[in-house]
Amino acid sequence: MHERDIFDEKQEIKKANFACPNCRERNDYDVRWLKRTKKKNSSRHLNEQERAQLQKSRDYMVRVDDMLMCKNIRCRKRFEIPSAQSIVFI
Repeated sequence: MHERDIFDEKQEIKKANFACPNCRERNDYDVRWLKRTKKKNSSRHLNEQERAQLQKSRDYMVRVDDMLMCKNIRCRKRFEIPSAQSIVFI
C-alpha cells in the first residue's frame, strides 16, 4: 500500500514572515506546501492491517520549499527556512 492509495495531494502556497540572516531585512515570502488529505472512499482490496493503518492516518502538510531568496535587491542571497518544522498535522 502506497501513500497515494490513502491520500489526495494538492499544492498550497502559504505566506510566512522571515528575516534574511545576511541583511537582517524582514519580508513576507510564499512557501509551497503539499497538502495530503485522506480519501473519502477506502479501497476494497485492503487487508486487515492496511485497513487499520488507514483508520489511524490523519491529514497533514509537507513543506516543499527549504530555501528562499532574499527579496532585498541589494542582498538577493539564498537562505534556509529557519524553522525545523517541515510537517504539520491538520
